[in-house]
Amino acid sequence: MSYTASHEPTPAVLPFAHPLDEFYLHAGMKLPRIEKIANAGVPPPYNQLLVHEGDMTPTLEKFHESTIHLRVLKRERHGDFYFRQVLLVTDDNEKPVEFGAIKIFLEQFPVPARNEILSERIPLGTILARHKIAHLSRPKAFVQIFSDAYINQLFGLEGTHTLYGRRNTLSTSEQHTLAEIFEILPPHQS
Repeated sequence: MSYTASHEPTPAVLPFAHPLDEFYLHAGMKLPRIEKIANAGVPPPYNQLLVHEGDMTPTLEKFHESTIHLRVLKRERHGDFYFRQVLLVTDDNEKPVEFGAIKIFLEQFPVPARNEILSERIPLGTILARHKIAHLSRPKAFVQIFSDAYINQLFGLEGTHTLYGRRNTLSTSEQHTLAEIFEILPPHQS
């Protein structure tokens, strides 16, 4: 993979890119260049998809006018911590609408919801709604990402693209963490 001087990859570990940084580290890959940006710096239509305190699944389903399902790319489990790297794709045409890395705190979920999480078919946002799990969504950072070969492969892209995403935390009203999420959106095509 070659980069120009302005597209040097970021270090292997980057706190606001967690848990994506862990997947890259375990794969022996350097993160693509990722920069924090202000929420006002997120351009349309990405701003309406990222700059909010709601769940991504219903937001993406409304925007793409399709229900969404999960395609798990990688997974790891360490006790009650369940890490996975996923693509969210539309049901109607299998179009990827988000690439994400998530760390789920399984002990915070009731057993039926935990079983659905581990079945790896349904997005977390759908599971939270289905089981009426009250939670808060708190974006920690908005980012622009310069796509690398791995992300390009997932989204069917060539060359370097400027993509947008966010680092988000889902927690209970008692401040117990449900999930840490890093979400990247593909380029918007009108």
